[in-house]
Amino acid sequence: MDPIKCDAIESMVSLEKILAAREHRVARQAAALAKFGMSVVSVTIVMPGPVKGGRLARRAMEVALETLDALFDARRWLVQSRETLWAGTGPEALYVVDADPKTLKSVLIELEDHHSIGRLWDLDVIGVLEGGLSRKAFGYSPRRCLVCDRPARDCGRSQRHPTYELLALIEAMVTKYDSRS
Repeated sequence: MDPIKCDAIESMVSLEKILAAREHRVARQAAALAKFGMSVVSVTIVMPGPVKGGRLARRAMEVALETLDALFDARRWLVQSRETLWAGTGPEALYVVDADPKTLKSVLIELEDHHSIGRLWDLDVIGVLEGGLSRKAFGYSPRRCLVCDRPARDCGRSQRHPTYELLALIEAMVTKYDSRS
């Protein structure tokens, strides 16, 4: 078998593993809230298909981490903890930040919407008292599909677009970002 195809098959992730990773992430978020009593930022990468930890996901996370570190530093928000996992189910990061969760969420929504590859980031904010903060609560519309501009959740659930088409768009976004850097 072709080694490239073999690597892709070996790195494919089952739905069960993805759901288990989500449960572990929620547990880590709760533990961080309990330990530090500050806002938690959970960072994951939007990556369609069964391969979640490949080159594109890793690069998108690297850029997210660089961008968030610079943002928190510029805002003088103390980062109490920063944990990064490079898992087969996709890269994840967890920040504990001494900042008002509502302000933090507003700034991160703008980052998701306006950074050239911010659309590939899922930046969740969990407040000690507020719990998870949603885009909707801040008057923002749901995230849009990369292909057709419908709500991304609708297209994802219906599998309206083939994975190869989405991955080609993601590859183009990352390549364009890297060529400008």
